[in-house]
Amino acid sequence: MGRCLLYIFALIILISKSYFACAVPGNTNTGAVMTGAEQTGKYLPILKGKRVALLINQTSVINGKLLLDVLIEKGVKVVKIFVPEHGFRGTADAGAHIDNTIDKQTGLPVISLYGSNKKPSDEQLKDIDILVYDLQDVGARFYTYISTLQYALEACADNNKKIMVLDRPNPNGFYVDGPVLDKTLHSFVGMQPIPIVYGMTAGEYAKMLAGEHWLSTNNTPALIVINCDNYDHAMKYALPVAPSPNLKAMAAIYLYPSLCLFEGTVVSVGRGTDKPFQQWGNPEFKDKAIYSFTPTSTVGASKPMLEGKECYGKLCAADEKEALNKIKGQLNLEWLVQAYKWYPDKDRFFTDFFEKLAGTNQLREQIDNGLTAAEIRDSWQKDIEAFKKTRKKYLLYPDFE
Repeated sequence: MGRCLLYIFALIILISKSYFACAVPGNTNTGAVMTGAEQTGKYLPILKGKRVALLINQTSVINGKLLLDVLIEKGVKVVKIFVPEHGFRGTADAGAHIDNTIDKQTGLPVISLYGSNKKPSDEQLKDIDILVYDLQDVGARFYTYISTLQYALEACADNNKKIMVLDRPNPNGFYVDGPVLDKTLHSFVGMQPIPIVYGMTAGEYAKMLAGEHWLSTNNTPALIVINCDNYDHAMKYALPVAPSPNLKAMAAIYLYPSLCLFEGTVVSVGRGTDKPFQQWGNPEFKDKAIYSFTPTSTVGASKPMLEGKECYGKLCAADEKEALNKIKGQLNLEWLVQAYKWYPDKDRFFTDFFEKLAGTNQLREQIDNGLTAAEIRDSWQKDIEAFKKTRKKYLLYPDFE
């Protein structure tokens, strides 16, 4: 009897642990989360007999296997592949030109949607019935996959083609922060009036683009979203595949929304090192900091900023736990403000690209005027609250608040 009770007690503990590992908001265990792509039973019937184009890259996987290969094995008629910035295998430099090519394994045409051809053309969509979008985003406005998503929605709407989004969790979907984009600063790194961190999955964002009539077309896209299962916005979702060559670790993905603003300055964020987007530095900071790194040419950073020069600055976080502690559910502007104070020639600190990344002219002015990070953040709270009200209309998953 005693042994039986001990067995039952142990079983209850095991079940409880399993439940909380899957259900507690903010938990980093993502074993119970199922991406849209993994739920083939929900969308294979829709693709049956259709001519299918895929908008994918190396993140488009089902249990480690590329979506393309899975669909072909399932008898889906895939006719072409579209790829975003960084290319099909995700190894190209940020901003690098990607050539159209042929996938050697399948013989299918691979069409780049980066550079001069950011939107699928009428000719490119002529021989398809449906476009399937499956890209792992990181939840920052200037990460260009959501711009590619917008162009795909517009092209499909104008050509009377269906578009399916196989949704994936947003690793930075547990908060909303940053200045809301001023549409006069519209660019490929910021196309809509959303904050830097907007707290939505690709499926939710696609619904908002259509629902708020933000698309540059009068036609409504025939949008299908295959939801994730067991996901909520409070979760810290660990990505199984690096989404781009300079986001190698979860620490970098958590720090990216804060540190990418440095890409509009003279300060390196460590491209060409083993810790890109986990650190920042410049040779001019030699008398200010002990920590240093030296960028070199690497895959995904063939000509990194300040190549071969020792950069002094800060290691923001060595691992994901430290990164989460440093951001605390908001952008960390302290690093940007500090680097600006350290740099001797204030007039040369910012580049012309900074306003496009920030989405506003105000941030540079605030830093120039000596405002603190807290004062700067206070200035955009009204816009954040207004955006959150719009955002809530399109959420497919429980929110973080």
